[in-house]
Amino acid sequence: MARARLQERRLAGGQLTSAPEPADEFSRVLDRVLLGDSPSSSLRPVRVNSAVDEVADRLLTAIAVGDFLPGERLPAERELTALLHVSRPTVREAVARLLALGVIEIRRGRNGGAFVRDSWTESSGAAVRRTLLPRWEEFEQLFDLRGLVEGMVAATAARRRRPEDLEPMREALEAHLSASTPREEQAADSAFHRAICAATHNPQIAQLSRDLLTRISLGFPIEPWGRGERSHHEQAGHGHRALYEAVAAGEPERAEGTAREHFMISAEMIRDVLARVRAAEAP
Repeated sequence: MARARLQERRLAGGQLTSAPEPADEFSRVLDRVLLGDSPSSSLRPVRVNSAVDEVADRLLTAIAVGDFLPGERLPAERELTALLHVSRPTVREAVARLLALGVIEIRRGRNGGAFVRDSWTESSGAAVRRTLLPRWEEFEQLFDLRGLVEGMVAATAARRRRPEDLEPMREALEAHLSASTPREEQAADSAFHRAICAATHNPQIAQLSRDLLTRISLGFPIEPWGRGERSHHEQAGHGHRALYEAVAAGEPERAEGTAREHFMISAEMIRDVLARVRAAEAP
């Protein structure tokens, strides 16, 4: 039992794990790029008392940076277990802590589940500090790497896109520009970037993009969305339009530069959350 618990607290590729897992090829490649042959430290767990503490902190931080927005349902217990590679009792207890803190509420029925009530409580700052601060240098490296990779993705899409690839991009762009809530914006944003990845016609490139997003987003393959600030929405909308135009025109250099700049928005959102924590701690 003690050995199983020890294994549960280990982290691989940014994920808590309850047992040794086969090494993920993309994570190995990224580890070599960032840290030579040493294992990834960008999402190693803080030395907390248990895996429950780590999962609760991870969820609180994910909510704070806007992976999960107010009114949105958290992934089901089984999905969280798979994403974080921990036991279902661990997830259940971590979710119970968020419920006790008032961050989420439980809704019953067919469409029930754990729904986010608020993106920030008194406990959020401490969770963000424990989750982000000890490995902030590695996060900055990941932000930089993601800009480079997403630039490559966009350039490849511009070179390889077919006429039929442009329609889902246009639909997602229109959905984003007409969105009336942060959740609608976030969903349209994800659809737009999936369409860009699909236009590369290389599933491995799409998987690399998803792997980087997961590592930046604390184990959840969801784009951080801050607190749904309108300035971010407008900035993202301009970036989407410029990126679509570059890909549609078949201009890889313009697409690459646009994508690298566009993906800095998520990095800025996470920096803003950390700055909020530091400001609150200032005398």
